[in-house]
Amino acid sequence: MEIVKQMNVPAEFFYKKIIDSVMYDVQEATGQTLKEKQLIGFEYIKKFNEKTSAKIKIEELITDQLYIYRTSTTRNDFTATYQIRSIDEKSCEIQYVEKMDSHGMIQSLNDMVTGVLLSFFKKRQFKQMLAMIEQSY
Repeated sequence: MEIVKQMNVPAEFFYKKIIDSVMYDVQEATGQTLKEKQLIGFEYIKKFNEKTSAKIKIEELITDQLYIYRTSTTRNDFTATYQIRSIDEKSCEIQYVEKMDSHGMIQSLNDMVTGVLLSFFKKRQFKQMLAMIEQSY
């Protein structure tokens, strides 16, 4: 999945919103309060419910430009990349790319079918999140 959108917020503002969300997620999952520089390479387990959890690893951060993280489950690995490009002092362009690697052929087929069905809803939900970030500025 890939989404490219011009945002009416500065790159610094968008990046800070994303990092604040990451730090909140880390705090909720681990009880640790980290500084931004401590996030690079940080791994933690996030529980979604009693039976489902995933390992999350923050792979790369470049202030106001890039955020990459990986979510690993027993079935798949998801890599999400936020690339932020400043246009001017009041706007930026966001490129969000999500890639999924499935473990096993049957899981790959299952993910391909469900991915087609769910991609519309995921894109719509992501665009709504971007709109909420813009509105909060």
